[in-house]
Amino acid sequence: MNVKRIVAKTSREAMRQLREVLGPDAVILSNRAVDGGVEVLAIPAEDIAAMAPPVVDMPAAAAMPAAAQRPREAAADVQSEPLPEVTFKRRLVERVALPSQDGAQLAKSVISEIKMMQSRLENQLADLAWRDLPGRDPSGATLMRDMLAAGFSATLARELLDSLPRGEERSDAEQAQVWMRNTLMKRLQVMQNETDMLDAGGVFALMGPTGAGKTTTTAKLAARFVVRHGAGKLALLTTDSYRIGGHEQLRIYGKILGVTVHAVRDAADLRIALKELRNKHTVLIDTVGMSQRDQAVAEQVEMLCQAEHPIKRLLLLNATSHGDTLDEVVRAYQSRGLDGCILSKVDEAASLGPALDCAIRHQLNVHYLATGQRVPEDLHLANRQYLIHRAFKTRTLSSPWQLDDSELAFALSGQPTQHRESAVSHG
Repeated sequence: MNVKRIVAKTSREAMRQLREVLGPDAVILSNRAVDGGVEVLAIPAEDIAAMAPPVVDMPAAAAMPAAAQRPREAAADVQSEPLPEVTFKRRLVERVALPSQDGAQLAKSVISEIKMMQSRLENQLADLAWRDLPGRDPSGATLMRDMLAAGFSATLARELLDSLPRGEERSDAEQAQVWMRNTLMKRLQVMQNETDMLDAGGVFALMGPTGAGKTTTTAKLAARFVVRHGAGKLALLTTDSYRIGGHEQLRIYGKILGVTVHAVRDAADLRIALKELRNKHTVLIDTVGMSQRDQAVAEQVEMLCQAEHPIKRLLLLNATSHGDTLDEVVRAYQSRGLDGCILSKVDEAASLGPALDCAIRHQLNVHYLATGQRVPEDLHLANRQYLIHRAFKTRTLSSPWQLDDSELAFALSGQPTQHRESAVSHG
């Protein structure tokens, strides 16, 4: 039996080496913490299949009286005992094997049960690594705790922990925090200057769920365009024919700004409207809000894509929403691509971590921050340094979401297994 011993600093590294050496279907026999990391014992999947004994039809033996078969069984009992790993696997084969199974069924049953056991061992291995993190890597534990407390996802926090350099940044908690914030700022994409956007013009569609603030934000953007190019070069469109007063609200803003407002119902209306407004420098479209789980979202995206005119799509992300909700929103509206996003209700959000995490992981360019209902004052150009500083500034030690070291280890070790590196392919 080809038993492979792997020692690595982290469980993730051990899993990576295991997959490289023994393949994705390798079976873990044991894992334990050792000085400097973790130790894993594993064998190739084909060794497990080879352990399944062939099934041979023996009619005569089946008809033989039980007493006549006992000498043969007794002889087997006095054979030398194999290695512990082989004994363990042999007993497992004996436990799952049925006389009526053929060789393929038997091998499949064995591998299935081994995979179940491997899954448990992998979870235990990950649990062990995370629970030991505060003592083994205090700076890394501080980084993880601060990011989770600020509302960032465990997925992004793990990515940063894995890339945290060795040396001064790793040994000093304060240096690790400086590195973490700088790294987040580098990964956060923002619109550097709005001049190009305002001067280039074009057609922009503001999209997002109900209540994200699309209509008010459309009015704020309209005001910025009017100040630069005048009301005559701007037009407003709305697809919101469902919400009571939705159309009228935009008409009120348009009247104040001196901008015409047009309503469209479908792709045909949109094509006609854009053709009639081709002499306008800028056209802003306020789309109807709907749940990210509504099938009509895909239809709305397709309507914009079939307009026979390039439309830049900007997604409104409600900064007060939970991270999982924001993730669903992006996935729903990103099917045909997005040109950027606007963070709304920033003034109401307890933490900007979830919204920033979503923008970073999905590589969305943050254009503006909407901070209130005033038009046009409460719309600001996105600033990396401010956003990252704000994300961590709102965290307080009295927060019920604050984690200590022991709770950090528990929370991380309890993350869903799909976020973890796995050396086995689960069907």
